[in-house]
Parts: sequence; structure tokens; C-alpha cells
Amino acid sequence: MRRRIPWQGIFFGIAILGLLFVVVKRASSGPPTIPTKNDISKAERTAVPKAGADERAAVPKGNFIAGNGLIEPADRETKVSANQPGRIQAFHVREGDFVEAAATLVELDNASEKAALEAAEGDLAATRAELARTARGLRKEDVDAVVADTESLKARAAISRTTMERLEQLARTGAATADELDRAKRQADSDARAVEAQEARRKAAVDGARAEDVVIAQARVQGATARRDQARAQHERTIVRAPIAGQVLQVKFRAGEFFNPNGTEPLVVLGDTRKLRVRMDVDERDIGKLKMGQGAFVHLNAYPGKRFPGKVVEIGRRMGRKNIRTDDPVERIDTKILEVLLELEPAEGLMPGLRVLSYVELG
Repeated sequence: MRRRIPWQGIFFGIAILGLLFVVVKRASSGPPTIPTKNDISKAERTAVPKAGADERAAVPKGNFIAGNGLIEPADRETKVSANQPGRIQAFHVREGDFVEAAATLVELDNASEKAALEAAEGDLAATRAELARTARGLRKEDVDAVVADTESLKARAAISRTTMERLEQLARTGAATADELDRAKRQADSDARAVEAQEARRKAAVDGARAEDVVIAQARVQGATARRDQARAQHERTIVRAPIAGQVLQVKFRAGEFFNPNGTEPLVVLGDTRKLRVRMDVDERDIGKLKMGQGAFVHLNAYPGKRFPGKVVEIGRRMGRKNIRTDDPVERIDTKILEVLLELEPAEGLMPGLRVLSYVELG
């Protein structure tokens, strides 16, 4: 009878021998943190790109903290928007312009607001003139005219009274009708009332304005001032001004387009580019080596071999996620970082938004 080959036992024995070989090799290779000769030779290899230029930066000699960084204005970018929706009437700046704080950037359609402001300013001017006239009183020429009008009305009233008395005598003899006498009485009474009203105006003109009249005129000026200020505030809401002095980095809209402040895009992006900073990501393992004022430098692919010097001016107070991601497939994205600000010395060719490699000198 033919004997069966014990394949299961053979496979089991082979597996045991394999495990023994791995254990012996691991035991003889030393601690895993110490690189072997094979590891060192692999690390010393130089990989050449198949096409295009090699954009890898050479590691500088010295003791440094390295990290990716992003160039930004001295106080980050300011995204400027209007506080109300409207059609854009005009842009007063272009990209690249330098503006002072409170300079006009954008003007929304404001024809109705401008007309309301002009009307309110006219009302205020009228009430101020009325207050000045009330407080000062009438001119001598105006007072003389009022007095003359009063004397004229008195003379007319005297004539009307004389005419009425003559018709009363004629009526007794039948020489005048009752209708003529009635008309004469009404005319005399009307002229007498006109004299009383004119006499009151003459007295007011001679004595000057009363305190109550001045108070009323002042109240009218205050009301007109408030309406002017309200109209001015409404008009000002249609004008977008620069909150800071800086350079116009981006203009997001064009004249004639409609702007909605609830959207995601601002009207204008500003930044103070008179000084540039780099927001550098420092690995959590290196934060104990950081100090204010440490020397630093950055370089970027656009200027190979050139260093842009700077110094540490601010160290973050809270760990966070990485701000800058590279295209390196082996980059760790789960590392916690600390933001460090480097202030760069003035240099041509740098602009906000550029990615750089940053180095902080440790001496």
C-alpha cells in the first residue's frame, strides 16, 4: 500500500523555520532606531526627475528649525465689504494702488441718498437763517416799514369811521339807504380790526423777538441737523472706505455688478505690504527651541539659491493643524504645529501668497 506524504506537517515545519529566521535576523540587526548599512545606502541615493527641473531645495548647512511658510502682509489681509447690498457705481482704486486709511475704494449706486442729503442740507441752512433773524430781530428799515404800514392803516380806519358817521346822519333824514349804512359799518369794523393786528406787529417789531420765538427757532435747527445727519449716514453707507493704509491686492468685482454682503467674496482685499511677514508652521517637536528675535531666512523656488533674511517677531500661543500643505506624497498631515511669524527685511520680488521654506537659526 502506498504511503501518503504528510504535507501539513511539512508546511508547518517550513513556517516554524521562517519565523525562527525572522527572529534571529531581527535579534542580530540591533535596535530598530539605529540605521543599518542598507538604510544608509538607500538614504544616500539621489533621485533624478524623469522630466523637468528638480525643484527640491538643498538643505542648508547649520543648526536650524525648518518649516513651510506663507508670505502675508504685515497685519494679514483685510477683506473689505459694504454693509448693504447695491449695484456698484464706481471703483476709485485699481489693483496695486496704495491707499491711506479712510480713502474711498468703492461707491454703490446712491442717487436717491445724495438727493436726500442735499435736501436736508438745504433745510438746515434755511432754519439756521431763520434762527439768526429771530435772535437778531428786524432791521431798522423793516421796523420803519412796519410802523409806516400801521400809520397807513390807522388813516384808512379813520376815513372808514368818518364815512360811517356821515351815513348815519344821512340815514336819519332818509338821504342814505340802510344797505349803504350797513356796508359802511362793516368796512369801518374791518379797518379797525386790521389796525389792531398791525399794531401788534408794530409792537413786536419795535420790542424785538421774544425768548419763546428764539427757543422754537433753535428747536427747528436741531431737528433739521438731525435729519441732515441721518441723510448723511445713509449716503455714507453707500461709500466703501479703506479701514487701513495699505496696498490694493485684489479687486473682486467690476462696476455695474450687484454686490451682496451675504456672499462669500469681498469687494476689495487690502494689505500693508510696506512690511512682509512669513507665517511659518513649526513642528511640535521643535517649539522648545524658539525664542523671540532669533534670526531667520526663507527661500523659494522663484529665486533659487537666494536667501531672504528676517527674524522671529511673534510666537503662537496655541497648537493647531498645518496651514500649508505641499504636494509631497510622504508629507505628514497629522502633525500638530505652532504658528511663528517672521518679519522679513525689505526685498524686491516678494508678494503675499507665496509659499516659502523657512528656517530659524539656532546658533
